[in-house]
Amino acid sequence: MYARRRQRYFLLMGVCLALFITAWAVVRLWSVAAAVGMCVVAMVIPPFAAIVANRRGPDDRWWDETGDPESDAWWRELDRRDRHGRL
Repeated sequence: MYARRRQRYFLLMGVCLALFITAWAVVRLWSVAAAVGMCVVAMVIPPFAAIVANRRGPDDRWWDETGDPESDAWWRELDRRDRHGRL
């Protein structure tokens, strides 16, 4: 899961850099307004990329990091239950 989130983050940040570089190296020669528009789009990408990179999946156990065997047994029992509390 971590590798997939990291790949998505770097992909989004690569798109962001490509937009900035393309906007001011190439597009500004034909249209400054289009270059500014590309930069505005690129400006929105980093916060979204951070959200994607920090999003936790349903299988991630970030809330129970104690390592307590009793707690782990309790979570295993809870995972076997359906959403109505039945085993």
